[in-house]
Amino acid sequence: MQFDALSEIMRSCGVVGAGGAGFPSYAKLNKKADTIILNCAECEPLFRVHRQLLAKYAFEILTALEHVREAVSAERIIIAVKPSYKDAIEAVRDKASSFPHASVHPLPEVYPAGDEVVTIYEATGRVVPPGQLPISVGCIVYNVETMLNTYYAITENRPVTEKYVTVGGAVKNPATFHVPLGMRFSELIKLAGGETEENSAYLSGGAMTGRLASLSEPVIKTTNAVLVLPENHPVIVKRKSKTTLNIKRSMSSCCQCSTCTDLCPRHLLGHPIQPHLFMRAASKGMERDIKAVINTLYCAQCGICEMYACPQGLAPKTLIGECRDALRREGVKPEPPALKPVNSMRPYRKVQMNRLIARLGLTPYVVKAPLSETPLNTKELKIMLRQNIGVPAVCTVSKGEKVTAGQLIAKPAEGLSVGICAPAGGTVTEIAKDYLVIKM
Repeated sequence: MQFDALSEIMRSCGVVGAGGAGFPSYAKLNKKADTIILNCAECEPLFRVHRQLLAKYAFEILTALEHVREAVSAERIIIAVKPSYKDAIEAVRDKASSFPHASVHPLPEVYPAGDEVVTIYEATGRVVPPGQLPISVGCIVYNVETMLNTYYAITENRPVTEKYVTVGGAVKNPATFHVPLGMRFSELIKLAGGETEENSAYLSGGAMTGRLASLSEPVIKTTNAVLVLPENHPVIVKRKSKTTLNIKRSMSSCCQCSTCTDLCPRHLLGHPIQPHLFMRAASKGMERDIKAVINTLYCAQCGICEMYACPQGLAPKTLIGECRDALRREGVKPEPPALKPVNSMRPYRKVQMNRLIARLGLTPYVVKAPLSETPLNTKELKIMLRQNIGVPAVCTVSKGEKVTAGQLIAKPAEGLSVGICAPAGGTVTEIAKDYLVIKM
């Protein structure tokens, strides 16, 4: 596989990171890499997608990884996976003889082992400097579904038009479904047997990093899970808190115990983010500690400070995230800070998954959520034009136009962008600034 050919295949088929921010996969390719890492940590509670796909499609995923390795001339492939994902590990080892450059590396059963900076350190011992990308230490990291999509793009020229999504929490039959992009969350929940609570709230993503969502929202390329929880569940109550109230609570209650910083995964790896100092600045006046404010740019938004560490139940992650996003909007780009040594206490400050699940009140919802690939029908698809980090795709169809499955309906824009193809045939009934609607 040639570098330019793989890059074009990934871009033309719309392959992006199938989770997180959805970084366009072609843009990660780099000939400076010596290590390709498959991230199968899947450390958000209740997620099941990646371990299930690796168990079922190990050959396809390993094949895609080998193509990536060849294209960039990397030396090795590391399958980073938690030991408890036994089916996935067994499937990889069953195919190992065909992929001599690949090896399995066990990740600790902690959160957030799937943060790529943490994954790289656990798998290679290398620390990505603050504000830098994995390639700065010779690594490229892809998740499992991204590589499965890459396999089909290479072998069948198949664009990304479908998504694997775990539907979990307070539903009758939690499961992982294979659905078309644009299917509404309400339909996903019906597939899982409906809600078990009269008054529910919904998360797009996980309990730690997901956001509140509505039933009318559509699946996009980065939708890993839709979680249903009672509206009075602590995870939901935390999400609904207002910024003004969060600041007032920090002013009155933050005792500067520094537990949030002590358990911060990025801080433990030597990054300058210190949540307790930001909370002091937020409550006393931002101008009193500009450095703590600027250092919010290095926060991964994993949520440990807010959802696990703080004994007062404050919201450092939320406040830091709002500050970080404001700095980015203003184009603030500080000089890269020096990387400090890995904290000697790091091995003793990892957050174990079982303790995290119990602390979040999610233990009743930890079930298998089996993978279902039964073909699904829907009458309408709402296709978002922004489905990845970078520039949104540009609509190429008009209202009333009939489209076919796999047809390009939004082309890549200038810059960091990928196209979008129709998941099914139908008629374009609506075109808005951010989305279009296809009725079958």
